[in-house]
Amino acid sequence: MQRSTLSIIGNKAILNIRERMCETAEELLASDKFRLILDHCLNNLKSKNSPLLEFFGSCEADEECVNYLVKTLSLLVKYESSVVPHIFDKSRIFLKDLDKVASFVEYLYDYWRHFDRFIINDSEGDRLDKRPYRTFNETIEQLTHLIRTVYRHIQENITGSHPNVYRQVRAGAKMAVISLPKDIAYKGEKYKRLNSVPVIRQMLIYPPLVIQQPMNKRTGHFKKIQKNPVDLIELKSGEWICYPAKVGKLLIMVYFHLDFFELGFSMCNLFQLADDSDLEKKPDALFIYGAPGNVLDKLAEYSTVFYDDEENGIFVGAIPDRPEFGYFGYLKKMILTLHNSIVMKSGNMPFHGALVKIMLQGNKEATILMMGDTGAGKSETLEAFRVLGEKNIRELTIIADDMGSIELDSKGCPVGYGTEIGAFLRLDDLQPGYAFGHLDRSIIMNPSQVNARIVFPVTKFETVILGHRIDYILYANNYEEIDNEHPVIEKFTSAEWALDIFREGAVMSKGTTTSSGLVHSYFANIFGPPEYKIIHEKIAVKYFSSFFKNNVFVGQMRTRLGIPGYETSGPKEAATELLRIIGVTDIYSV
Repeated sequence: MQRSTLSIIGNKAILNIRERMCETAEELLASDKFRLILDHCLNNLKSKNSPLLEFFGSCEADEECVNYLVKTLSLLVKYESSVVPHIFDKSRIFLKDLDKVASFVEYLYDYWRHFDRFIINDSEGDRLDKRPYRTFNETIEQLTHLIRTVYRHIQENITGSHPNVYRQVRAGAKMAVISLPKDIAYKGEKYKRLNSVPVIRQMLIYPPLVIQQPMNKRTGHFKKIQKNPVDLIELKSGEWICYPAKVGKLLIMVYFHLDFFELGFSMCNLFQLADDSDLEKKPDALFIYGAPGNVLDKLAEYSTVFYDDEENGIFVGAIPDRPEFGYFGYLKKMILTLHNSIVMKSGNMPFHGALVKIMLQGNKEATILMMGDTGAGKSETLEAFRVLGEKNIRELTIIADDMGSIELDSKGCPVGYGTEIGAFLRLDDLQPGYAFGHLDRSIIMNPSQVNARIVFPVTKFETVILGHRIDYILYANNYEEIDNEHPVIEKFTSAEWALDIFREGAVMSKGTTTSSGLVHSYFANIFGPPEYKIIHEKIAVKYFSSFFKNNVFVGQMRTRLGIPGYETSGPKEAATELLRIIGVTDIYSV
């Protein structure tokens, strides 16, 4: 068995480690991994007929000359450029013009760092997960230090000088994981073959991370189908890894292909990684992200599909391995679709919205659920709470940033639960400077494009699953202007009126999907309820009746986020009015 491998797939460099790392410059430069990067870089320069290759002189950049170059670089780690030709005569070819060879070394260093770089510590036969910090130190930290050291020594020996300012860039990997085989307690033989895929047990990331996704929008719906994707998909050894996600109270095993590694690993900022005790239980669902070929085509209008295996008590989601599905929203929303479907089948109500608990001065508190579609202003209103209520709010706790569920307690009162520990937010809709305040924990996606996103942790998993009695339920209306007939916050007087508004699910699209203009979706939640509409309708009628019976404030909040010019002021006014309703009397002086 190969002990370690380096693979380059698109803009990703994936280093699988099953042995100790290189410890010296000689080992590094003599490794087949370095040669792979060097050849890749040279081929890139050749394709552009780059003048950087002029330092090869009369020597063609063939295999023999590249061997000479590697030997020269190895000597430059220890010796000044004037000494190297006396040790290795062939180095004279490269060292005739020191400026050119220095420029090439700089380019090679930057070329390596332009990749999204990942380290997979394969723990099979060696329980590295029992000493994760030591493992990460001996892999990602050691590699970072070694690469930087080799680069700096070579450059200093070429130029005869050293920098006055050293910038400690991440020269190793951006993310590292420890994975190992696990016998997951699946019911049904067809699922047990998935146990050949290693399961992530620990992760290390170096935020802030900037990731370029192939796509920056999501399209289509997640459709329930009559065929089990597991029967159609073969997971090739060495190409897959599994992130065991705790999604609210559920365990969902997410299998993702190496083509989507940068997106799959980003889940660590959104969903809690399951621990060993969680993996002793049967999963509630599994998701295959990156199904090969066209096996999912023609199963539904869109190839983003899921299946309810009632016999084995598990849901199965699947999305194809094609660039158009290379967007984090597909990963996140399929997981939440599976969650919502399971919630409905258990008789409870899923919601698409933000759930937050606010503790005010004077021991007042309120738990607020803001339901609405993507771009309706839920997260933006939460941020306005933080800014407006700084002196009035003792604590603001996020329970759910995007999706969750409602259950009725023994007294029939609504209790809310979340699903995620993180948030996946549009950079354009955040308060100025807000994203910068979270850079030390963030993963930033497609920052130069429309619908640029940031992913970062916002709450604790214990908070997500604790269960919080809900006091206010508001529909986030981002498309209506405010006037005497349409106040910022409007209270509904009956369950029927409320159900009409929530059912309609109207929202002004913000460009987060391929939809545009004013669109409608059942309960502003296309992630499961449309596929179980009959079940959801019965649940909704029952639950909205209980809301009014238990004197929960049910209404709509006009954020105006979808109206040009109100991107900031709209959510701020909505938050101001809501704080006033809750009991903050001097909010307008804040």
